[in-house]
Amino acid sequence: MTILRSALFMVWFLFITLVMGVVFLPLLVFPRRWSVLMARGWAHLVLGGLWLFCGIGKRVVGVPPGGAAIVASKHMSMWDTLALYLALDDPGIILKESLLLVPFFGWYVGKTCAIPINRGAGAQALRAMRRAAEAVTGTGRPLLIFPEGTRKPPGAPPDYKPGVYGLYSLLAVECVPVALDSGRFWTGFIKRPGVITLQFLEPIPGTPTLERRAFMQALENRIETATNRLLES
Repeated sequence: MTILRSALFMVWFLFITLVMGVVFLPLLVFPRRWSVLMARGWAHLVLGGLWLFCGIGKRVVGVPPGGAAIVASKHMSMWDTLALYLALDDPGIILKESLLLVPFFGWYVGKTCAIPINRGAGAQALRAMRRAAEAVTGTGRPLLIFPEGTRKPPGAPPDYKPGVYGLYSLLAVECVPVALDSGRFWTGFIKRPGVITLQFLEPIPGTPTLERRAFMQALENRIETATNRLLES
């Protein structure tokens, strides 16, 4: 039954992605806000299908930031990006530059929220990312980053990269850690019924900024402690 429900969801996901991607293609030449509305509608439909076909719901604990902030989240599945995109107010999302090359998906992501990073391009790429990040927080929007850089299965050893501190020290806005347990229910193709928790934790103040070691330790401790608690519940 789990495999059948997962397959039905995959059909739903591919169907709405293809149909909406083609039908709303002209929006890419209009102001960004129109593409944002389309992207949020698509995300709602994906998560709605996840509930309908797979019995996966969600609950949000804590309060999302109401303005400029760095939101640093645990990352276990694609669900995380969709749920955080809807929970936050028009976030800019730091992601791999290669994702922008994916037909349809990459085009809309590039238009609506992407702050691409090319890890192999060195200092020039980092400066470009910082300029884009400043443009996002400068307009009062939050910035979403997954500080481990990739998805991690539940229980995997943490591996936090220092890039999040570079943004924190530059932007001087609070950093909101996020814990979640999506990996319990979304494991690649397989989707298991349950309720995924998205938990916004106590912010790390942006002023005065912490030094690198203290910041990275605080961020990892808060996310990992809360995430382990969710996984054990």
